[in-house]
Amino acid sequence: MKKSPAIDITDFLELRKAGNPVIDVRSPAEFEAGHIPGACNIPLFSNKERAEIGTLYKQQGQEAAILRGLEIVGPKMADFVRQAKALPFKNQLLVHCWRGGMRSGSFGWLLNTAGLPAATLTGGYKSYRNHLLDFFGTAFSLLILTGGTGNGKTELLHHLQQKGEQVIDLEGLAHHKGSVFGGMGQQEQPSSEQFQNELFLQMKEMDISRPIWLEDESISLGNVFIPHPLWNQLRRAPLVRVELALPLRIERLVREYGNFPPQMLAEAIEKLGKRLGGQHAKAALEALQQNNLTEVAAILLVYYDKAYQQGIDKRKELLCYEAAYDFFDPEAISEDILKHVWKTSN
Repeated sequence: MKKSPAIDITDFLELRKAGNPVIDVRSPAEFEAGHIPGACNIPLFSNKERAEIGTLYKQQGQEAAILRGLEIVGPKMADFVRQAKALPFKNQLLVHCWRGGMRSGSFGWLLNTAGLPAATLTGGYKSYRNHLLDFFGTAFSLLILTGGTGNGKTELLHHLQQKGEQVIDLEGLAHHKGSVFGGMGQQEQPSSEQFQNELFLQMKEMDISRPIWLEDESISLGNVFIPHPLWNQLRRAPLVRVELALPLRIERLVREYGNFPPQMLAEAIEKLGKRLGGQHAKAALEALQQNNLTEVAAILLVYYDKAYQQGIDKRKELLCYEAAYDFFDPEAISEDILKHVWKTSN
């Protein structure tokens, strides 16, 4: 019987990047809460089985739990091998559980016994998460694109990326645009843990000696949170401020949100009630009832612009470039940004 080799997280991630599949043998619930992006879940135990074994371990001890685990896994072994064999790999299959213990060790042993080369992750998924959190403490070179609501910052970031800049779209990863309206039209949000997992692998593949562009965000986007070590750097990074003429911003917001059901828009406005002020919230709801979406957007921008300005006033010293435009041409604006930012930095 051949024991599978155990490798550390650095080698594990390099082998993953080279095209070797990751097999996560944790339960479906563990996998859903957060997993290495691209991993295949072949759970050793179902959620119910894992709970049963955990209870047995507490009540009767390790030996009873192991015996019950063997009873459960035995009939599944051939199917485990078939599922793993169907995965394309270059050198070996990469297996992990939560702590790199018995679940991944036994699964790796099974694959090697069946003639499939497999390595297990020392420390398991927990070591991946520790590595990730350490990574976010790295000193990055960041540039933050800022500006009020409706200025097209996400589109500008995508154009900067097309021009060869390193860009992270936090809102795209979070499936949320940050405000109370930000979840409209979006896919279901990942967990905070999964959001961080995806963010980590994107940033890890970038050249950290070069600037990385991100949008100016709060620490939370809907229900997900930016890791604190990275968030602290975002708040200290140079700012590039872009502002469109107010009529353009209103027009863009109406186009972006105007097709959503009025009831959905009304619920979002009501969530802002206290911050908007009763009179403004009432006026926005009345305008919505009259289908005057231009007026709705104009009222809401008074609130959002005030909140934004308060935030930017605290970081005035970080502004390295700011410009106002009476047109929205993301190609031309992104070129203008790069021309001035690099001129300033040089």
